[in-house]
Amino acid sequence: MQVLFDPEDIKVTEKPVYTGITNIKDYAENSLNYFITNVAGTDKMQALIIVICLVLGLFILKNLFSYFAMYFITFLRNGVLKDIRNTLYDKITELPISFYSEKRKGDTIARMTSDVLEIQHSFLSILELIVREPLTIIFTLIFMLALSVKLTIFVLIFIPVSGFLISLVGKSLKKKSDRVQKEQGVLLSVLEETLGGLKVIKGFNSEAYFTEKFEESTNRHFKFLNSLVNRNNLAKPVSEVLGIGIISVLLYYGGRLVLVEGSFDGPEFITFMALAYNILTPAKAISKASYNVKQGNAAAERVLEILETESPLKDKPNAKDKVDFTTNIDIKNVNFKYENDYVLKDFSITVPKGQSVALVGQSGSGKSTIANLVTRFYDVNDGEITIDGVDIRDLKKKSLRHLMGLVTQDSILFNDTIKNNILLGKQDATDQEIIEALKIANAWEFVKDLPKGIDTNIGDSGNKLSGGQKQRLSIARAVLKNPPIMILDEATSALDTESERLVQSALENMMLNRTSLVIAHRLSTIQNADKIVVMHRGEIVEVGKHDELLKLNGTYKKLVDMQSFE
Repeated sequence: MQVLFDPEDIKVTEKPVYTGITNIKDYAENSLNYFITNVAGTDKMQALIIVICLVLGLFILKNLFSYFAMYFITFLRNGVLKDIRNTLYDKITELPISFYSEKRKGDTIARMTSDVLEIQHSFLSILELIVREPLTIIFTLIFMLALSVKLTIFVLIFIPVSGFLISLVGKSLKKKSDRVQKEQGVLLSVLEETLGGLKVIKGFNSEAYFTEKFEESTNRHFKFLNSLVNRNNLAKPVSEVLGIGIISVLLYYGGRLVLVEGSFDGPEFITFMALAYNILTPAKAISKASYNVKQGNAAAERVLEILETESPLKDKPNAKDKVDFTTNIDIKNVNFKYENDYVLKDFSITVPKGQSVALVGQSGSGKSTIANLVTRFYDVNDGEITIDGVDIRDLKKKSLRHLMGLVTQDSILFNDTIKNNILLGKQDATDQEIIEALKIANAWEFVKDLPKGIDTNIGDSGNKLSGGQKQRLSIARAVLKNPPIMILDEATSALDTESERLVQSALENMMLNRTSLVIAHRLSTIQNADKIVVMHRGEIVEVGKHDELLKLNGTYKKLVDMQSFE
């Protein structure tokens, strides 16, 4: 523009000559001026149009590449977010049940949701800064060095000092962010427990107690979040004040060079100041990014805590696949404790193929623990459990559980259709196979009357159905799987008398010539078992058939007398 508006001292009429790297700045500037001078000499409007096109072109390119940069980095950021969530979910399903008995469900949900989002906002949002801002600083420094080495060194001394001062403010961000994330886990836990236990809360008029509990958590979250955000808000003013401080010192020092010493040209000094400010903008962006990174560190550590947890039930490197069951299940001298006290003490039984073995005893005697150990939800502390003589710890977990069907005391169903709930037993089953399984479990009688039959959605945890109906669907799921070993953990305890009879006959048909381990509280369900094992405080006190145990007139007889059954 200076060339265009005729200052004679700026026009370049002779083509510049390149003499080396030290002359590159002057060569580039003079070449551009020479080109504009030649065009302006013939047609000033044409020269003006060229300049306008040059400016437009540069800004179009700048914004075009800026868009493409954000376009491609969006795939990277969201892809990393997706991969973290997928890996985290895989880990959550891989870790043993014992891991979650010590943790709040809400805390795990918080790590999967808000913590992962925090990682996206803090780490992934600065991906473009990692390349763009350092490059801006490097190229600006090159131009500054070309103008004045002395002033550039002066700037380089002050920037690390200001960076250190900024980092002092950000040090406590990680700790404050950690408190916010943990409290969010507590908040989600209270919400999850409230939704799960709404009937009890309303039935006992405990709304006020849970409201108070929730509000205490939100108040703590409010206080921690304010502290975090206020500290984070310091980033901009601190960096602004330090930045203007550097500019002020630079003005004084550079002004002396221009006004007193005369060693520096005025227009070049103004250009240098503009470049120095150009360095401060990316430097501030990097300092703000460092704040975000410190804040995201706490969230990243909470996510990594789950990802880096090693499962104690991991398959051995040489674990075997087992496709069939031929002889027996042996539980030999097993000792087991969940925490401090042993739940099972020197426990041994054999379950031959094709036989039904029932475990009975009062609550807390260790019956359900046997089911947890045989399915390898937990590992024994001492002793061993073998299938066909092979220790189950030497088998792949997937292979072991493929041999077993499990019906638990709590009917665990999912917010999906009846069909999809039952298909968990056998993914490739036909509709006819599903209906046959429902008939065996005496569930078809109510499913056929539903508006959409097997395609009816049963609601959250199957709550559109009664307890008996839910349990019969759980049994149908195990029937469809058709495994050689069936484990029934108090499968009929949630049923009314009529449903129990319906299900009991179905279970007897299903268990015919099938190996079954039956854990029973209601003794009416196990009278026909091949062997009944009576347990008391983790030890076997009696073993035999129903009639034999009655004649002993011992613990089993007392349990029978406590319950009236036909």
